[in-house]
Amino acid sequence: MSEVLSVVPSKDSVSTGVRDTSALAEGLADVLADTYRLVFKTHAYHWNVEGPAFYSVHKLTEEQYENMFAATDELAERIRALGHLAPASLADIVSRSKLQDSVGGLSAAEMIEDLATSHERVAHRLHALAEMSGDRKDIVTEDLATARSAFHEQAAWMLRAIGKS
Repeated sequence: MSEVLSVVPSKDSVSTGVRDTSALAEGLADVLADTYRLVFKTHAYHWNVEGPAFYSVHKLTEEQYENMFAATDELAERIRALGHLAPASLADIVSRSKLQDSVGGLSAAEMIEDLATSHERVAHRLHALAEMSGDRKDIVTEDLATARSAFHEQAAWMLRAIGKS
């Protein structure tokens, strides 16, 4: 039994016609990092939002962080399916992410705008990943990036719709 537990994860050779899996895995890891960071930010705002829009923001952010948390698994498993290792440290997640933490207490309106802007940034990275995937004959990653981008674009729209007065 001890031999079974001593197996160390490694890269695999996967041959499906996809070209340059390293670049695709890097792009997926970057999106995974942004997604994880946005899960945390969304959850923090979910816990701390106050004011007349509390219930709406609280419920919407809960739906969003649950969706994104599930997506992190899908993104990591796609990296593995391409034969590469998924990020395995918080430091790697933070260094890869383009999202920034907020500083100081934010109003509900500021939280909403920060989240909407963050969703747009992730959508931009996903657009680039979809384009790169198509160029490398990786329709699976292209499809995943397209679907995730649609989620983030809708999330930004829904957040801003709540924030309108």
